Amino acid sequence: MSYQKRTALALASALAGTVVLMAAPAAHATVVDVDYKCKTPIGDKSAVSPIDIKSVKSGSGYRLTMSFQKGVSSSPVELGKGAMNPSAVIEVGGADAGRVQVSGPPNSAAIPANTPIKISDLSGTYTPKKSGKVDFTAGVLTIKALGTTTTCTPANNPGPSLQLDVTAAGNAGSPPDDGGGQLPKTGPLDSAVALGTLGGTVLLTGAAGVLWLTRRGQGAVGR
Repeated sequence: MSYQKRTALALASALAGTVVLMAAPAAHATVVDVDYKCKTPIGDKSAVSPIDIKSVKSGSGYRLTMSFQKGVSSSPVELGKGAMNPSAVIEVGGADAGRVQVSGPPNSAAIPANTPIKISDLSGTYTPKKSGKVDFTAGVLTIKALGTTTTCTPANNPGPSLQLDVTAAGNAGSPPDDGGGQLPKTGPLDSAVALGTLGGTVLLTGAAGVLWLTRRGQGAVGR
């Protein structure tokens, strides 16, 4: 196999590997069963609901949406339309730490007595303070209805429903100049791409590039 063909194959392999790395998913979501223990005005209740947390990029942060796939707690009396207001906390862990407050609209239809309360989707905004892989886990759920407050706390230490690879706003952009006038150091991936680009340039210039270098060398000798 000629040198040119070997170089072309090496360049193609490097570029293919680069594409695979760049296409790696930046988010991982899963549905997690959360065992809620609820303190209600009429006593303790419990319910397990699968929780799903999704994210959408929004400016320098992320819009988080927490979804309940089953009803949680219940009321001994009917809750009329708009009588129930839910909110919750999403615990932030991993590279960053903190809490995200999420809330949703009141119930759009009446909820019959002694029926599991279906919680609407709850949303809030998360702005990264640190860069890296960040976990989002269902926290305390609060239900306010008819002047009463029900607090539901996860009792089974649930795992994260979402993991994001985030970049804090202060870390975005180009690396600072060290003042030495040198090019920034690059990692193995950057080196591979740079080498592949150089190889592609040599292939594209071919004989013309060699001829130009030869003439340049001859001219230098003649001077």
